[in-house]
Amino acid sequence: MTKTMPLPAAVRVQELTRTYDVAGQPVHALAGVDATFVRGTFTAVMGPSGSGKSTLLQTAAGLDRPTSGRVFVGDTELSGLSETALTKLRRTKIGFVFQLFNLIGALSVEENITLPLRLSGARPDRRWLSEVVDRVGVTSLLQRRPSELSGGQQQRVAIARALAVRPDVVFADEPTGALDGQTASDVLALLRSIVDDHGQTIIMVTHDPVAASYADRVLLLADGRVVADTPRLGVDRIAAQLASLGRRQETAA
Repeated sequence: MTKTMPLPAAVRVQELTRTYDVAGQPVHALAGVDATFVRGTFTAVMGPSGSGKSTLLQTAAGLDRPTSGRVFVGDTELSGLSETALTKLRRTKIGFVFQLFNLIGALSVEENITLPLRLSGARPDRRWLSEVVDRVGVTSLLQRRPSELSGGQQQRVAIARALAVRPDVVFADEPTGALDGQTASDVLALLRSIVDDHGQTIIMVTHDPVAASYADRVLLLADGRVVADTPRLGVDRIAAQLASLGRRQETAA
């Protein structure tokens, strides 16, 4: 009998905690989260406001330091890195897609896409960049400024920027939150195809069951803990899970 080898992890978090001081009182944004994100998969992280989903994304991406616990990107543990080494890792191993795009208005589309490469001192792989801009559909927009683009076009540029460095993982924070329904569907289909066609790993925070339905897996958080970890679900089942969690929280309150 052939033994199946486990797929390698793009990101792992172990016993992850993050505590903030608010008016002299500790607030536990993360309370011991364990999760593994396998390479070549698309995970949606969901939960009510204050559940810890954005904090999980930020700590896993190295944008915030955990109070305790361990974060691995590939085989590299982030807690042992200096700020300089952590910045270098984020520029070379991690792509980030923001809800409000975070493009630089004074730069062209092409300059925005290649900015992470310039900041890291890396030589652009023109063949890869050409493939990326073609794949996300912005080849004809390279000389324009962000102000000349629609919201959907700006988000496509942001995705191309995240992919430009060939990252181990792309983190997306509510990437469709500022888009209309049809444009959001187009962007989600693009993210799905990047996983399927290029083996990219995507971890996406979203509040939208429709967006989450594009993912291979839904990780549901509440009160800083993982309360459900399920394979790909339809929109109705995701919405039902969220509604059930909301009712439990109301009862507990």
